[in-house]
Amino acid sequence: MDCLAANEAEENNVHSVVPSPALSSCQGLALPFFLGRSPLTLNDMSCLLPEVNGSDFTAVKRAFKKIQKGAQSVAETLTLQAQLSSYPIHPHAAFSPLPWLPTQLLPLQESLPNTRLPSKINHSFPTQCSLKRLEVAEFSGLRASSCVTYAKSAGEGSFFDVVASQLAPKVAVSTPVRAETVAKLKVAINGFGRIGRNFLRCWHGRKDSPLDVIVVNDSGGVKNASHLLKYDSMLGTFKAEVKIVDNETISVDGKPIKVVSSRDPLKLPWAELGIDIVIEGTGVFVDGPGAGKHIQAGAKKVIITAPAKGADIPTYVVGVNEKDYGHEVADIISNASCTTNCLAPFVKILDEEFGIVKGTMTTTHSYTGDQRLLDASHRDLRRARAAALNIVPTSTGAAKAVSLVLPQLKGKLNGIALRVPTPNVSVVDLVVNVAKKGITAEDVNGAFRKAAGGPLKGVLDVCDVPLVSVDFRCSDVSSTIDSSLTMVMGDDMIKVVAWYDNEWGYSQRVVDLAHLVAGKWPGVAAAGSGDPLEDFCKTNPADEECKVYEA
Repeated sequence: MDCLAANEAEENNVHSVVPSPALSSCQGLALPFFLGRSPLTLNDMSCLLPEVNGSDFTAVKRAFKKIQKGAQSVAETLTLQAQLSSYPIHPHAAFSPLPWLPTQLLPLQESLPNTRLPSKINHSFPTQCSLKRLEVAEFSGLRASSCVTYAKSAGEGSFFDVVASQLAPKVAVSTPVRAETVAKLKVAINGFGRIGRNFLRCWHGRKDSPLDVIVVNDSGGVKNASHLLKYDSMLGTFKAEVKIVDNETISVDGKPIKVVSSRDPLKLPWAELGIDIVIEGTGVFVDGPGAGKHIQAGAKKVIITAPAKGADIPTYVVGVNEKDYGHEVADIISNASCTTNCLAPFVKILDEEFGIVKGTMTTTHSYTGDQRLLDASHRDLRRARAAALNIVPTSTGAAKAVSLVLPQLKGKLNGIALRVPTPNVSVVDLVVNVAKKGITAEDVNGAFRKAAGGPLKGVLDVCDVPLVSVDFRCSDVSSTIDSSLTMVMGDDMIKVVAWYDNEWGYSQRVVDLAHLVAGKWPGVAAAGSGDPLEDFCKTNPADEECKVYEA
């Protein structure tokens, strides 16, 4: 079909489509179309490069195969595109909806039966019938914008314009072939136990995380690390694909994660791997000298997933005092305990709204790995008893630790823990005297609801349904107020009950704190929507400029 015939076809509001030629030499080849993500077989691609032949065609085929297998690097792709752009476009290419086909297939085009594809886009075609060169930027997919447009400013007879008119329904909603690359902070997990594995799962579920977990330190090696990550008695089977790559590496959905095994942090390869943040999850290295070994080994920051020992390590609880964090404050910080993360957010609300005078807390806590399955030696004689057979009273520093993040409450709170025969999910029972008089349970729950829908959204929740512990498994928030159990005695004593997943919910806050650290990292842009006001209102919804008034 010559240019005149093609132009007549366009006037009749149709385009010619070349059916797939049955050439064995072209079977199986595929090229991700650079204007979007649609894979198009070479058999279905139309006239583009009439001057490609011989060794050039072999090279192009080889490059296409590399792209199909995902082995094509950015540099190789650009080289290929530059090579292809040096060839003139075949005149027929301007009139076909599929813009790629090796010259060897051109003679078959006219011998094959034609089919018709309606087109609603009007174009002027005469200038498209002359040979012209195609700029790489027009089809590379490496452009600033991912959307294919065909505005009036486009040159008349633009090959890019014609292709856009054919692919608009698909490409309009496609994602960029290659988005802007953002440097991520390299993260190591020291201790791949309950919190370490929960942290990795939580991090894996976050989109656009500024973190890149590249290594875990697990004394069990790759076999234990991969198996226990994939299969979990509490969390169930991990939906991600977890594989053993070699004796030192596992992969999660294709992402390699190195596994090292050393009980001495000084011997860990943090400097060699360029580690920025260590998630200290062993529960052992919780003081300055211990956690400081990670810094000596080459890491830049350490986040302890337990209460820290020593006044030199600041404690942060997301939703309470995380705004006090600064990159230069300290190289080692603590995320406090799971119970403190549950208690502190709603204690903050109680103190702000009603003024806490004093109080006591009891956490009915699921047993942990620190306890014994059967009676065995332990420095705490009560924890030496069988965890699954007893209610075990023990100490907790959670209530006192609240003063680390809410200094005004120092000396006002204390508490104990009761370890019970459940594997996960715990519940805090807090009783406080308050300064404000004449309050009701509805007033207290109302204050919690306001905070849960505002500054503590994602950290605090309120439940009005009569549930039990298993219903809060894998809860993302730090604490869930059981509104039906809120009580007011007299006019100044408040009782509050709050549920929390002491593993999953806590690990979510560790990820949040690590994201906060990344956001304050010099040279790393904080994640956001790109709209400063929108980002501000996410954490300050009650501010006047963030309020939305209905007409």
